[in-house]
Amino acid sequence: MSLMFTSPVLTPTIGSFTFSSRRSNYIVMSAVRSNSASTCPVLTKFQKDCDTPTPYLRNVANAIADDMRAGLAVEGGGDLDMILTYVDALPSGNEEGLFYALDLGGTNFRVRSVQLGGKKKRVIATESEQISIPQKLMIGTSEELFGFIAAKLASFVAKEKPGRFQLEEGRKREIGFTFSFPVKQTSIDSGTLIKWTKGFKVSGMEGKNVVACLNEAMEAHGLDMRVSALVNDGVGTLAGARYSDEDVMIGVILGTGTNACYVEQKHAIPKLQSKSSSGTTIINTEWGGFSKVLPQTIFDQEMDANSPNRGEHLYEKMISGMYLGEIVRRVLLQMCETSDLFGQFVPVKLSTPFELRTEHLCKMQEDTTDDLQTVGSVLYNILEVEANLNARRRVVEVCDTVVKRGGRLAGAGIVAILEKIEEETKRMGSGKRTVVAMDGALYEKYPQYRQYMQDALVELLGDKLSHIAIKHTKDVSGLGAALLAATNSIY
Repeated sequence: MSLMFTSPVLTPTIGSFTFSSRRSNYIVMSAVRSNSASTCPVLTKFQKDCDTPTPYLRNVANAIADDMRAGLAVEGGGDLDMILTYVDALPSGNEEGLFYALDLGGTNFRVRSVQLGGKKKRVIATESEQISIPQKLMIGTSEELFGFIAAKLASFVAKEKPGRFQLEEGRKREIGFTFSFPVKQTSIDSGTLIKWTKGFKVSGMEGKNVVACLNEAMEAHGLDMRVSALVNDGVGTLAGARYSDEDVMIGVILGTGTNACYVEQKHAIPKLQSKSSSGTTIINTEWGGFSKVLPQTIFDQEMDANSPNRGEHLYEKMISGMYLGEIVRRVLLQMCETSDLFGQFVPVKLSTPFELRTEHLCKMQEDTTDDLQTVGSVLYNILEVEANLNARRRVVEVCDTVVKRGGRLAGAGIVAILEKIEEETKRMGSGKRTVVAMDGALYEKYPQYRQYMQDALVELLGDKLSHIAIKHTKDVSGLGAALLAATNSIY
């Protein structure tokens, strides 16, 4: 992964960057030209309403940190759930043996096998397979869904090459189960489904232990396998990254959705009550639920009003890939209705919710041609409209405004977690590195978003940044789940 920047302030390495202690003066490379589009009242107001100057970002970071403390004190204390994951032991590199990972979080699920060889050999062999889930099973019964998964798992195991993968005699196969739906976790290997999302509506599951459902299905299919760890993708990312870097303390997902988890000191979690207060555990923040002091515009309010979770997850609706394109579409629609953005008519497709996606914004912002040719092509192919150069410039300004706000707000969230960790550990003060493991297509594929996020970190943390590294850890959550199965093995 390469990062786009024009100043020597950042010191890039493959897949990561670190910060120097100087404040940044780098410039985001964007298709917005200096001969900016003529003033448009809708755009001007939108840009003003989306503005996130440094003091505003500081307030957001402080409010997120306050909600973190409230959520750690008592269940439902703040917007952030601050869920206990029961992951008290992280990979050390000593793990040995054959372990598995199953990732269920959308229309596909992925299964992976990992042969671990301890400190010297690390990952000896790995194999993975992605399987599409038939639509009817997404709205069928739990027996049908987990029966299908168990059958595919059995088929995957049957294809293992004996020379590459070896299960120690007398041991059951153990699996780390990444289940990316809302769950109330009750132990490292159990959790009850709160509700289905992402188009799933499997009957008879809400309030049921999802691990028990999978274990029963595997047993019914004659598969000698058990779930040793139930995790989400953020926890998997943190654990997978920690395997190769013991300074990883935070895992952040910035993709279609968003979440963050981090390593917390148990003594700083009042709601643990009678449980052990020594050592550390991973907290799943569910930070998308944060909804205070955010720069909400009329377009955000309208989008929220039409969402299934109205009034909730406002932070996610401003920073995640699912929503950035939709906010841009809503702004462009009003600009069309109140001015001659695309001539005297409103394109039909511009009135269709979610027609414009975040990947389209990225293509337009990366256009470096003088006449913004790529912008014109995207508008023609996606919205079926021919736009002159002035209109193209305005469109890119809208994209930049939305992406700048999203990236900077995401940066404020990371700062809140970094400062919470520092409050308890004094890592930065003692010169210790703190690494943030990042994954997700939005972070990976949208350089402008990434740069704006970095800007916020530089502005809010200043000199403290010399001990912080942001590391892009692509697709390590599967490895992390398998490693957590090994760390929490019954053997």
